[in-house]
Amino acid sequence: MPGSPAAARDAGRFVLPSAALEGVGERPFGVYIHVPFCATRCGYCDFNTYTAGELGTSASPASWLEGLRRELDAAADVLAAAPGGSPRVDTVFVGGGTPSLLGGSGLTEVLDAVRGAFSLSDGAEVTTESNPESTSRQFFDELRAAGYSRISLGMQSAAEHVLRVLDRTHTPGRAVAAAREARAAGFEHVNLDLIYGTPGERDVDLDASLDAVLSAGVDHVSAYALIVEDGTAMARKVRRGELPAPDDDVLAARYERIDRRLGDAGLHWYEVSNWAAGDDGRCRHNLGYWDGGDWWGAGPGAHSHVGGVRWWNVKHPARYAERLADGDLPVGGSEELADADVHLERVMLTARLRSGLALGDLGEPELSVGRRLVGDGLLVERGGHLVLTDRGRLLADAVVRDIVTAV
Repeated sequence: MPGSPAAARDAGRFVLPSAALEGVGERPFGVYIHVPFCATRCGYCDFNTYTAGELGTSASPASWLEGLRRELDAAADVLAAAPGGSPRVDTVFVGGGTPSLLGGSGLTEVLDAVRGAFSLSDGAEVTTESNPESTSRQFFDELRAAGYSRISLGMQSAAEHVLRVLDRTHTPGRAVAAAREARAAGFEHVNLDLIYGTPGERDVDLDASLDAVLSAGVDHVSAYALIVEDGTAMARKVRRGELPAPDDDVLAARYERIDRRLGDAGLHWYEVSNWAAGDDGRCRHNLGYWDGGDWWGAGPGAHSHVGGVRWWNVKHPARYAERLADGDLPVGGSEELADADVHLERVMLTARLRSGLALGDLGEPELSVGRRLVGDGLLVERGGHLVLTDRGRLLADAVVRDIVTAV
């Protein structure tokens, strides 16, 4: 049941139940690396990240990297108990935080640590996130030589006043320049992230951002509506009336504008917030999450999932490194998903994909609701799947909620 302990301790080691290990290697397997360091904290961000001033002397990139090597080696040992042995890695995703603060040499060491513990599949997708301000042509050359195949750049907006509201430190234009440098270094797959609906953003600002994205020649775009998360600096400003809360009608109009411009340029949605130029441009690592694959999340606060068991690491980098130095994995908690929970998550995630919800995955009450939503113009039945319509994508959360609460 959710929240119940899912893994045992065997002579001080983290051990997955034998049922979770069945099929390991047959399902897609990815490795996520969490880099918890940032130069500054963005006002809208609630990720598990730390600036140098917040950490003081309690942790450093060096202690984090040593802990990471230990965790990856231990992960391979845990997964070696699977019937087919430790799986080959299909995708690697280095996120954060700001991985590019490690520099090309640091990120090379990160990938070397993954390779030291696991074998990578032929043609494995290897992605790192980067802040445009901490990149250069030399940086991308080093990553390409190390074996990275995909770059994801945080652009957010091309408008200086919008970046200021978001507390982003990069200058307008740098993200596009970085994307071009990455492509010149040989990266075929480059993503730019956008955030839309920031207080003060105008239609003309969004158009300028889309113009910039399209001029960069990238094959993937992620665009997310601004969410004001509790506990962030932005949430405090909204609460004090210093900033207006995002407007749902504005967000919907902006989403339609983004989808139209990207579609006209040959980038088509494959997940509600993600567009790619063809199947090769899609992020295979994220598809592994959405399609119910297995992954090991390494680093402070990282989450993992193998065979219906989910666990998460302790959050603070100092505590993370200490646990690993003591010879233990830094697991903060775990849960075993019941069949009903696995089903719920599958519905919630696959409903957001262009491939849609397989009719065979739905019970009769869910099918009844789904077909009612077809009548409402929010879903369409296509090839044995229920797929969101253009209008349905605007109301995706409500569509999913209606289906999963069907009785």
